[in-house]
Amino acid sequence: MFAAENGLKGDPRLQGISQAIRVVPHFRKPGIMFQDITTLLLDHKAFKDTVDIFVDRYRGMNISVVAGVEARGFMFGPSIALAIGAKFVPLRKPRKLPGDVISEAYDLEYGTDCLEMHNDAVKAGERALVIDDLVATGGTLSAAIKLLERMGAEVVECACVVGLREVKGQRRLNGKPLYILVEPRQLDVCF
Repeated sequence: MFAAENGLKGDPRLQGISQAIRVVPHFRKPGIMFQDITTLLLDHKAFKDTVDIFVDRYRGMNISVVAGVEARGFMFGPSIALAIGAKFVPLRKPRKLPGDVISEAYDLEYGTDCLEMHNDAVKAGERALVIDDLVATGGTLSAAIKLLERMGAEVVECACVVGLREVKGQRRLNGKPLYILVEPRQLDVCF
């Protein structure tokens, strides 16, 4: 579900967020229009608006865990967690966390990857939000959901700054709601 379809239609903050994201053509591989959120982080107003929209949505939903997906989920998750009175749980790539962890492998378009979480980070019955910068196929979010649910948490929703209108892997989210602020931008062409 897009924010503009859920009470924020015409909200100028969404246009500001979208415009603050740099589009880098052919980054990582030909044909990809990479959505670079580092420029969003440089724009104080757009960054604040991004966090504020998420906070407004999740305040009052009794969420006790905000789980951020490495690495760009770490940029939004802690601020959201602090504002709604939740703890922040980092979901990391393999061998980045000290101590005992649980792991979940997932498929990518070009291979496989894995997320890990400390095995004592989440308690059974806690209500969790998963945050990342972008969703395309849903593989990373699916792995995050599985990690949290294995520890007994209830995943309330997944949230991303940018997402495709037709998330190819939304069925991988096992019916979990997906909240997206903006669609990917294409290059601005001037003649």
